[in-house]
Amino acid sequence: MSNAPKIRFDGFTQDWKQNEFNSAFTTLQNNTLSRAELVDGSGAALNVHYGDILVKFGEVLDLKTETLPYIESAQIAEKYKSSYLHNGDVIVADTAEDEAAGKCTEMLGLGDVPAISGLHTIPLRPQYEFATGYLGYYLNSDAYHDTLLPLLQGTKVLSISKTALQGTSICYPNDYQEQAQIGDCFRKLDKLIILQQRKYEKLVALKAACLDKMFPKNGSKVPEVRFAGFAGEWEPRKFSDLAEIRRGLTYSPANIREKGIRVLRSSNIAEDQFVYGDEDVFVEASAVNIPCANKGDILITSANGSTRLVGKHAIIREIPDETAVHGGFMLLATAKNPEFLNAFMSAPWYAKFITLFVAGGNGAIGNLNKTDLDEQDVVAPTDTEQEQIGELFKNLDKLITLQQHKIEKLKQLKQSMLHNMFV
Repeated sequence: MSNAPKIRFDGFTQDWKQNEFNSAFTTLQNNTLSRAELVDGSGAALNVHYGDILVKFGEVLDLKTETLPYIESAQIAEKYKSSYLHNGDVIVADTAEDEAAGKCTEMLGLGDVPAISGLHTIPLRPQYEFATGYLGYYLNSDAYHDTLLPLLQGTKVLSISKTALQGTSICYPNDYQEQAQIGDCFRKLDKLIILQQRKYEKLVALKAACLDKMFPKNGSKVPEVRFAGFAGEWEPRKFSDLAEIRRGLTYSPANIREKGIRVLRSSNIAEDQFVYGDEDVFVEASAVNIPCANKGDILITSANGSTRLVGKHAIIREIPDETAVHGGFMLLATAKNPEFLNAFMSAPWYAKFITLFVAGGNGAIGNLNKTDLDEQDVVAPTDTEQEQIGELFKNLDKLITLQQHKIEKLKQLKQSMLHNMFV
């Protein structure tokens, strides 16, 4: 059977080499310092903590762009002098709450300050030269990490031992140039993902700034920033003047079907966006005795076991007619200017309202009362100004969603490449 990946760069045809793990790596010493024993800013040595490998760092940890906490004590750092990390060393997180145990990162960009592998890590030094990035991406690929899954031990917390690692084997191209092209390809892809992520973060920050400046706050009736041609105070109103709010459908388990009318729940709101979910519930049409949700309606979570989720909302921008209703723990708002209302409910006043009026805590289900929202005193501009504000935030949301899709596609591409470019 050929020992070659499904996808590879042109010009490379030789089978990959397979070696025992313990002949490819030697193990260095790690320290057992907790996060609380580390400091920021400066110290005697840098420290790589397993939690950062699991959550923060990618397959390659480049210290020219990333920061690490420090071991403050020179005496402690000196104890690990023989295990100071080199570029190309790999650090494995040996413990995690899930199958991420065994995730690792390859060191790059080390400078004058020594670095040491920290708590719950297994630091490894290659015994022969690999191209930059190859090991980091290979050891995190399905091709290798899947071989660790049967070796993980534990129940609530999973771990991989040095002995278990040493019993595995690794595959790699014998041609250094093929290794280099693979590592370079993935590093460029990661840079592109980071670039797109930064664009997304800037758009989110822009939206947050607009929400802060374009709606009155602290009892004011005039926003700090508004479109040209509009002046004067916003008009005092009740929230019910801006939207009709309807309670959701009450149904029983006997009404649930594999297909039918979709029941919209809290899970249909993800990061202030309306989404369909794999776990959506459907009921028979005869159980529905309230109007269906329509395009432009705003879905609001009115009750949830997690109080912090109560009040979250999303505008329904696309939905087939007569296909869905909102469930009993939800509210649905219908407004003349729904895009304005959706943005209005993301402004600072709404967060304060939720904090004051949502009951819950001490194990109780958090609850937003329809009447409290209806009777809330607000200020609102003319319909014309509402339309312009709504259009602005609608376009911002579209840009944010588009950027999210770009990032998701790039991450999917990376996962596909990790799956198909290694043996």
